[in-house]
Amino acid sequence: MYAITGATGNTGKRIAEALLAKGERVRAMGRSAERLKSLAERGAEPCVALLDDVDAMTRAFTGAKAVYLMIPPPYAEPDVRGYQNRLGQALAEAVSAARVSHVVNLSSAGAHLSERVGPINGLHDQEQRLNCLAGMNVLHLRPTSFMENFFFNVNLIKQAGINGTPLRADLAIPMIATKDIAAVAARRLLALDFSGKTTQELLGPRDLSMTEATRILGQAIGKPDLPYVQFPYEEAEKAMIRMGLSLDMARAFIQMYRAFNEGILRPTEPRSAANTTPSSFEEFAKTFAAVYAAQA
Repeated sequence: MYAITGATGNTGKRIAEALLAKGERVRAMGRSAERLKSLAERGAEPCVALLDDVDAMTRAFTGAKAVYLMIPPPYAEPDVRGYQNRLGQALAEAVSAARVSHVVNLSSAGAHLSERVGPINGLHDQEQRLNCLAGMNVLHLRPTSFMENFFFNVNLIKQAGINGTPLRADLAIPMIATKDIAAVAARRLLALDFSGKTTQELLGPRDLSMTEATRILGQAIGKPDLPYVQFPYEEAEKAMIRMGLSLDMARAFIQMYRAFNEGILRPTEPRSAANTTPSSFEEFAKTFAAVYAAQA
């Protein structure tokens, strides 16, 4: 049996579906029974629990051959790193108490750094925490920036006719589709081919700049001349707060954007067959266009 946290999210749900398709038993965890219903209908055991409830998580992990761990993005939390560490500590205590032998942990590119990378700082803390658990095999997946992050810009494109972030227009960075992260996680969970404490970077199919990404998205939505605008950090922070992010989360994102722009946040290994994933940005652009068309 596999226990999957965040089983209604972009990666967790796909992992659970992949394991179920292979005939495996899955315990799917989430905060809402309604959102877990589709997995339950496919044969998963739904488990409604809070990630910071050590006793509930211990019960959920007990009997699991392996566990997929992730800490949800703390968009509205007033203390981002504090939130990440509270959940991370609870999850670490639970997998230890349940005597889980194998854990796949969703981390991030840049998690080898402890400071100056925004929300990734807390994922660094979680890697270190899990690395201290004796007798447990842990694989830290370190994907780069999600292609799906562009969904946050749909309203901006509709209302202002531009695409924009604080990233430099010409800065080429790796981007990955979340379905590819899930595919790797599911494959490693099925194989259980890792031991000790290891990491695996996931860099998507190729690096591309914001200018190129905007051109591809623009073509997909019928706006081939869609411009990209690099926003000043201060303006971007205020915009994120207006969107509902906490002040600390907005500042964490700005720190992360700075880290990208200044070359602090980048892969630690050269691109290879092992860290390159198949889904192209052009393929993602079709999904983006469908979301764009459906949103009023």
